[in-house]
Amino acid sequence: MHPIFLLLLCLSTSLAALAAPHESHGYAQFGTLKYPADFTHFSWVNAQAPKGGTLRLMAAGTFDTLNPYTFKGSSPSAAPGFTQYGISEFNEPLMAGTGVYDPSGDEPSSSYGLIARSIEYADNRSWVVFNLRREARFHDGIPITAYDVAFSYRTLIRDGHPQYRTNLKGVKRVDILGRHRIRFVFDQPDNGLLLMRLGELPVLPQHYWKDRDFKATTFEAPLGSGPYRITQVQPGRRVMFERVRDWWGEKLSVNRGKYNFDRVEVEFYRDNTVAFEAFKVGAFDIFLENQAKNWASGYQFPAVQRGDVIRAEIPHQIPTPTQTLFMNTRRAVFNDIRVREALGLMFDFQWTNRALFYDAYRRSESYYPNSDFAATDTPRGAEWLLLSPYRQQLPKALFSQAFRLPGTEGRGIPRENMRRALQLLGKAGFRPTGERLENAQGQPLRFEILLVNPRLERILQPYVENLSRIGIQARIRSVDSAQYKQRLDQYDFDMILMTLPQSLSPGMEQWLYFHSSQADVKGGRNYAGIRNPVIDELLQKLLAARSREEQIAAARAIDRVLLWNHYSIPNWFIDHHRLAYRNRFAHVTTPPYTLGLRAWWLKDLEKAQ
Repeated sequence: MHPIFLLLLCLSTSLAALAAPHESHGYAQFGTLKYPADFTHFSWVNAQAPKGGTLRLMAAGTFDTLNPYTFKGSSPSAAPGFTQYGISEFNEPLMAGTGVYDPSGDEPSSSYGLIARSIEYADNRSWVVFNLRREARFHDGIPITAYDVAFSYRTLIRDGHPQYRTNLKGVKRVDILGRHRIRFVFDQPDNGLLLMRLGELPVLPQHYWKDRDFKATTFEAPLGSGPYRITQVQPGRRVMFERVRDWWGEKLSVNRGKYNFDRVEVEFYRDNTVAFEAFKVGAFDIFLENQAKNWASGYQFPAVQRGDVIRAEIPHQIPTPTQTLFMNTRRAVFNDIRVREALGLMFDFQWTNRALFYDAYRRSESYYPNSDFAATDTPRGAEWLLLSPYRQQLPKALFSQAFRLPGTEGRGIPRENMRRALQLLGKAGFRPTGERLENAQGQPLRFEILLVNPRLERILQPYVENLSRIGIQARIRSVDSAQYKQRLDQYDFDMILMTLPQSLSPGMEQWLYFHSSQADVKGGRNYAGIRNPVIDELLQKLLAARSREEQIAAARAIDRVLLWNHYSIPNWFIDHHRLAYRNRFAHVTTPPYTLGLRAWWLKDLEKAQ
């Protein structure tokens, strides 16, 4: 055979192999799925859990819409910690296990078919086909089809929150192959992350939304397909969910043992102190505690002493959300890295932890605390190889030193920290004038810390006082949730205390948080206004990772560059759940990667069986 024909034959064979399809009941981003195709239920649930009764919950804040997908308004799921309850106004996605709808309990980055019966995908991850279950139905009985999936994708890209345009970017074409079969073709191969994100796509009913304004706020409960439907709404105050008796998905392996309550009532509280008092007298069943002081000293009430309320600390392996004071580098005051580092030197975590938190927390020295993605040592191996091309753009110390935040003995900011801060500020052009620092133009070093929770004022006021000792004028301002959201959406702030959710498999959300392209996206999450070409390129490496090892190396490299650029002042974290609940619930176990409330049930019903 002529050599050129042999070459063409080999090439076509190689291309065919790259595009060879796989079909599976689920998808593991790396490695293999834990559960086989014939699995009956997850190991951390009770497949025979009795169903019935009412679960009463609380949520912090308020809501002004029941549409969780748009830029306008705040829905119930936007309340802090709400998604941990395992019930929401979200539509069911194609697959469960990744994303916020129904996170996996015992696998870091695997999903299983929900509306999708199975998936097919190319070996080179250049396309994916979702085969839909023929029995899948919306609550009005109308079947879910590929037309609904295509409509959902296009609607969310066009009219949904900007995060959907970012999360789902990279789709070249959507092909409807039949009523229950749809294919997404990607712009580029090797995009397993996009495949996983498409599996998280919430499926909206086309027939419901076609004559409605998707972008408008609404208190009409949108049509869903999941285990619960919203039956009562008091705008801003209360939502009631009821279990769908003829729910199409009840017997699926991914759902068995879950969603066991007939009714779930959620009351919204604008003040956590009022909410806790209500919990003490039995107004609701579960309290997710986020205040160390209250956890240490607030649970001596009679119901706890009688054993009617259980106070539990449950260890987990969930990457802790990034809680930090973000400095808005869109503002001139934070343009200089030396100013940002100096501001970090003046935050006394050790004193705060001892005096205010009963030593309950650990200092965050990473954007990915409590995970393998934290850059806790000097760079080495694959991470060093990723960082080495950028030696001229990065601090020399980054390659030879582990990043460490300044510590104290917990008795106040030591003089050496203050001296170091003033040296940095001097190099940045600030000089002491009377009781304040000014630049060459006579402008004082002044900024505002914007809060939505007034209870945080007592935590940050000592920081403000530390800053004043070296001539920095900082003030705290608390606003209501509506104004806070508006100002965040427009980046109208100097400094904020913000929490960024982190996942078991960091991916496109990191692009939303840190990529230059997101710095000017209104309603985006690049709160610090980061525009760093090194981070941009490392994010590309993260999204292109083909193994868990590559993913860890890229995430650690990103973490390290973020830390050494001092875009924020990291706060604190815990590696366990803190919750109190009525002694009327049962569950099998708490899996390592989720709280698992969706698998709880009532003890009394168990006795009645």
